[in-house]
Amino acid sequence: MDSPVDQLAKALDQAERALGTVADDNLDHPTPCSDWTVRQLAAHVAVGPGTWARMARGEEVDWSAIPDVPDGEWTSTFRAGADELLESMRGLPEEQQGNAAFQVAEYAVHSWDLVQGTGGAVDLDDSLAETGLAAMQGGLTDENRRGAFGTEVSVPADASAYERLAAFSGRDPRA
Repeated sequence: MDSPVDQLAKALDQAERALGTVADDNLDHPTPCSDWTVRQLAAHVAVGPGTWARMARGEEVDWSAIPDVPDGEWTSTFRAGADELLESMRGLPEEQQGNAAFQVAEYAVHSWDLVQGTGGAVDLDDSLAETGLAAMQGGLTDENRRGAFGTEVSVPADASAYERLAAFSGRDPRA
């Protein structure tokens, strides 16, 4: 089985592919992520890894800050932050690398959000959705999901891994 940081590397690569589906003709499309358009979600995803890297180094971060990433620079901004995050995570003692699973959740669900918003053709790795879902189920409660995540949506027993992840994070995968 992959280490948490190896899974994070796969989730970051997948998110980079999802960011690659963002184009001029879909920037203003809605996404399943709250009230965010593709443009807003792309900016959020682009700056996320750098923010997680600063947090891994013990620096103060402001998750509420509205990211300012020029159109078309999402992938390059993301990759620079992703490389920084992976370096930071690999520099931590192994027992502190476990929080990478929640980062996998972040990038698995946002990859799904971007693909839904852009209509892009990206093969999403079910194992990342499963890892992300397990991390979210272990850490999200009704109290701490407010603001960032909606109320869990009910899905049928035969729902796919990504549908279950999306539903747990408050998105309706069948809408």
